[in-house]
This record gives sequence, C-alpha cells and structure tokens, in this order.
Amino acid sequence: MVGPLVDKGIELRTLPVVTATWKKWRARHPNTLVLSLDTGRDRDYSEGAAYRDYFATDRLMFAVPRIDRRLPNKAEALALRYGGEPLAISADYLKRRPVHHDRTGGTGFVVRTDGSEANRVYESKDVRFKGWDGATHAFDTGGDGWAVSESALTHSDGRRLKRLTAHRAFWFGWQAQFPETRLVK
Repeated sequence: MVGPLVDKGIELRTLPVVTATWKKWRARHPNTLVLSLDTGRDRDYSEGAAYRDYFATDRLMFAVPRIDRRLPNKAEALALRYGGEPLAISADYLKRRPVHHDRTGGTGFVVRTDGSEANRVYESKDVRFKGWDGATHAFDTGGDGWAVSESALTHSDGRRLKRLTAHRAFWFGWQAQFPETRLVK
C-alpha cells in the first residue's frame, strides 16, 4: 500500500457480494446498466469464452503453497470468515440445500440459495428456517414468514436478521489464503 492514507488507521468496511445469473439479476434490478459488448475489438465475449480452456482442466495458472484435494482446485465455495474463523461451503452442497444453517467464529447464520445458485447469508440468532419461496419470503420452523431483501430478513413483528458478508471463491484460492479453513461439502 502506498499513498497519504497509509498508517492512518483506516479500515475498509466489508460488504456482502452475490454471484448471480444476468437473467435473475436483471429481474430483481431492471435499471442496472452494463458495458456494451460492442468494443470494436475482434474478441469472443460470449459467456465463458475467455477462460474456457482454463476451466476445462484442474490445472492452475497460479502458484499456490499447497494443493488441498478436499475439493477440485476450481470448485466454487461460499467463503465466510467471522470472528477470525474461516469457513468454506461447497457451492454444489448449497445447490442441493436452498436453506443451510451453520455457525463459525461464534456467529450463527443461515445461507439462502436461489434458483440461479446465488447465495445470500443472514444472521440467524435463535431463529431456524425450514424453507423459502425462492423469491420474497423465508419461513421459520414455526411457520412464520420473513420478508427477504438484499439487506435483511424481516419479520412482521419488527425483528430483523441482517445480511452478513460472504462471497464466492475458487477453492484453490481460498484454501491457499486460509489453509486452516473448515469445509462443508
């Protein structure tokens, strides 16, 4: 790091990230603007074209300190770190379980995975969820509905479970940075 703000005690706030299909994103956020594919360059910009050959194998183009074979190198995982405890949850595992409860670093949370395989993580406190309608409401084990938004799960009585930070990562990169990570697969 260089510049006048180095050593000023400034810490950037971590924000949640979601990976979603364009179709699902556009449906939820119709006013989104994107860059044009009409760049004037003779390049194949179709989905997956840039790294098609790279993703066809398990070989890496980056050096990593060690290979962890609990998942294939380029498998995607939902990466979380609360209270300094890293956790990776296989994206394939979450695809089969649209509602997943877990705990790490003293934080209880629920992962909600939608039909486009996008994952969102919310604090769970003492609430257990049994399912959700895939769009606007999650349902706890008591049958109560909670409104789903990008920032929180909200009960009609005013209780609010905030969205937590998480992001999708390639297994080789996450485990290289956090070799002691717990893996759910």
